[in-house]
Amino acid sequence: MIKFMRKYWFIFFIPLLIFPFLGKSAAVGVFYDMNLEFNPTVPPSTNYTIGNFKIDWNNSVGQISISHLDEPTKIIWQSIINKAFCGAAKGNETITEKAGSFTIVDSKTAITQKQKIDNITSNGTTVIISGSFISGANSVNYTLTFSVKSDKQLHLSLTTNDASYNRLYLTYFTSSQEQFFGLGEQPSYFNHKGKRVPILIQEQGIGRGDITNPLIKLVLGASVGDEYTSYKSIPHYISSSSNSLYLENYEYSEFDFTKTDKVQVEVFTNKLEANIIYAKNPLDAIEEYTTYSGRMRALPNWIQEGAVIGMQGGTDKAYRVWKTLKDAGTPISAFWLQDWIGQRTTLVGKQLWWNWELDNQQYPKWNTLVDSLKSNGINMLGYVNPFIVPVAGNKTNFRRDMYKEAKDNNFLVLNPEGSPYLIQNTSFSSAILDLSDTNCVRWIKDIIKDELIARGQSGWMADFAEAMPFDVTLKNGESPMIYHNKYPEEWAKINREAIEEAGFGDSIVFFCRSGSVKSPTYATLFWQGDQLVDWTKNDGFKSAVTSLLSSGLSGFSINHSDIGGYTSIGFLGISLLSRSKELLYRWMEMSAFTPVFRTHEGLGPDKNYQVYQDTATAKHFARNAKIYKAWNFYRKQLIQEATTKGWPVCRHLFLQFPNDANTYNLSFEEFMVGNELLVAPVMNPNTTSISVYLPAGKWENLWTGNVINSTGQTFQINGLNNKAAVFFQQGSAVGNQFKQNLIDAGIF
Repeated sequence: MIKFMRKYWFIFFIPLLIFPFLGKSAAVGVFYDMNLEFNPTVPPSTNYTIGNFKIDWNNSVGQISISHLDEPTKIIWQSIINKAFCGAAKGNETITEKAGSFTIVDSKTAITQKQKIDNITSNGTTVIISGSFISGANSVNYTLTFSVKSDKQLHLSLTTNDASYNRLYLTYFTSSQEQFFGLGEQPSYFNHKGKRVPILIQEQGIGRGDITNPLIKLVLGASVGDEYTSYKSIPHYISSSSNSLYLENYEYSEFDFTKTDKVQVEVFTNKLEANIIYAKNPLDAIEEYTTYSGRMRALPNWIQEGAVIGMQGGTDKAYRVWKTLKDAGTPISAFWLQDWIGQRTTLVGKQLWWNWELDNQQYPKWNTLVDSLKSNGINMLGYVNPFIVPVAGNKTNFRRDMYKEAKDNNFLVLNPEGSPYLIQNTSFSSAILDLSDTNCVRWIKDIIKDELIARGQSGWMADFAEAMPFDVTLKNGESPMIYHNKYPEEWAKINREAIEEAGFGDSIVFFCRSGSVKSPTYATLFWQGDQLVDWTKNDGFKSAVTSLLSSGLSGFSINHSDIGGYTSIGFLGISLLSRSKELLYRWMEMSAFTPVFRTHEGLGPDKNYQVYQDTATAKHFARNAKIYKAWNFYRKQLIQEATTKGWPVCRHLFLQFPNDANTYNLSFEEFMVGNELLVAPVMNPNTTSISVYLPAGKWENLWTGNVINSTGQTFQINGLNNKAAVFFQQGSAVGNQFKQNLIDAGIF
């Protein structure tokens, strides 16, 4: 059979040739300019005050302006002179799913060309604008209501009297200088000015535009993604003016920043709910936004004491790797054994059995291993996701057939024919749990309590949750258009509740790949998913930094990546992309400054360079684990800020220097750890030098002690053979303590 596959390899590409673009998701809408007509009887140049907000209507130019009483001269939202600021359309979407990636084709009819204002009224607590949207000879009545959500948030609600108008729009003014950041975890861009950004949680995709090798693209087919496919798309942004807006809608939406003078938001709904935030600076905007999204819990101390070692391969290998890293002097906080449920062999290599019980053949003497690690201060972590695979006739050693249990109890999402909806994952299919079913929720929580927690696991990867299809029937009757983007936070909530019901509070850590608006309320930790094991911008090493920084604006304050990346590419035993030693070294050096320092062997561990592969690599890994441990005193402070204010541990320079326009177009090049440390990793191969931008101030180089007096300039930093460039403001107590801790650890 293997000889046949090698000889006739091209046969396996035929399905990919048939569907070469399936799964590639990009924004589907365009910017619609709509005219404004208003009744001259509307009160001229009237202003209304509701709560701390002032809403001005200028009848002479047809413009609404909104400001806050704390800063009345700053306009936080404004319509465009004599132009419509809202509109509607009828639309019919066709959504296709392939392996957790989605393609949306939208056909619109009855697009309104004009907004007519008939009346503006206020009862002291709300301002109501009413009128009609006009499309040719047709019209539909609308109501736009402003009301107070909090002292610093103004709620906006837009509805029509005809629910068939299921596309609603907001259009408003921006200056050509204003830039836009956020919108969840965005791997390709930090600054979205000039872009139209879709908000749809899904598989991130492989390459996302970085892969140019035609053979690899052919192999990947449906799974290539694009520059805006994301595990954590969030309808929330912060601008360079510290203006901020977010949607409460879970339905598909798009944010259009392609025009220099206006923004348009489109939502696939007949009731649009948004909130406008007043903030003096971007950190204040994050703090205010996270009163809605929720804030993350503090990480337990144990996971911050050293490295989390991700590996597969069984009990004996775990002991061997442990000895190698221990001999190198590595501080270790946990072993993360994702294959505790066993491995299966597929066309892409070794993958996991999604039947959530311990595989005693893969890990004999499991309890002894757990106890041995625990007695040395090392915790055990595992893996779980909301998929279930059939094991009967496929896996030889199982005690529970959880797929059969779920199917017999109607716990699985159903397709239009009423059968379990199967999602393709490489060469096998899996069913997805219906988390809208309270009985299913109880069942999977019991599995987490009995099979993970009771077996001594102190945490786990809570993977996936992006693949909820749109053509399904849910137990609670909720629309899949809404539930798709809500599913990741339901999955996080279930993991949180299982831990609390088992009586473990915040001592157990679970880390999620996908995330929705309120996922930070429940998740202990996030990670950035599956980057390529290369240096590229959209899906490689560089994207891990951009993802880290962009996600922090929308409540994902404690986030990290797999050290070395995950996605290697091979087919039929042929390696097309694998992790190099140099990439692994540089990723270690960057990750030493993120909230959690965790490795992953990657897809196809035998093809990727590993932290335990040779003595030199193990020592370099130990060095960076010690660097990570050396700023634990400051990390605890930053994690406390994350829990009380929603501020990210790792921050884009814009957050600390909001008035420095030179920071706006930085993405992966450098970042702040809190407000004290500036880190600039080496992000390219075959170099020991970088260019780093230093905002105005006196910056001390951690490694050399040299002080650079910057007026906001870019400097060349050399001699980075085995480390990232690190700076702190001269005289910083945090910087000096960090330096002393490194000396004590023998790093200098």
